[in-house]
Amino acid sequence: MIRVYVKKQSNYPVNAPLLKKRITRFFEGQGIVSDSDVVIAIVGKKAMLDLAKKFLCENKVLHNVLSFTESEVNKKFIEAKKDVNHLGEIVICYPQVVVEANKEDRLIEDKVYELAEHGADHLMGKHHE
Repeated sequence: MIRVYVKKQSNYPVNAPLLKKRITRFFEGQGIVSDSDVVIAIVGKKAMLDLAKKFLCENKVLHNVLSFTESEVNKKFIEAKKDVNHLGEIVICYPQVVVEANKEDRLIEDKVYELAEHGADHLMGKHHE
């Protein structure tokens, strides 16, 4: 069973149950059916800039999504449970999502789902060419 945890700031109106459901289906469609979990964090600009600086050594680069496996940060994101595969953490910058969704004339929720799936791809080892 896949468990998806969504952590968000209260002022970002993301439908957490629907996001969990969609990402669960995405992982199941990729053949991940074992006891696994992933965390999706919906954050603001400052938090995303801090992550880019800390993990990518980039100053003033605002990413829309970043993903990290446990091995990339050398720590557990959530309390470890026996026999659970921790896939990692997907971090989405909500203010950047709004900008991009408006520019692309798309619904904000659809852009959030797209970026969550993009981050999930990265957790599974798929990267840009």
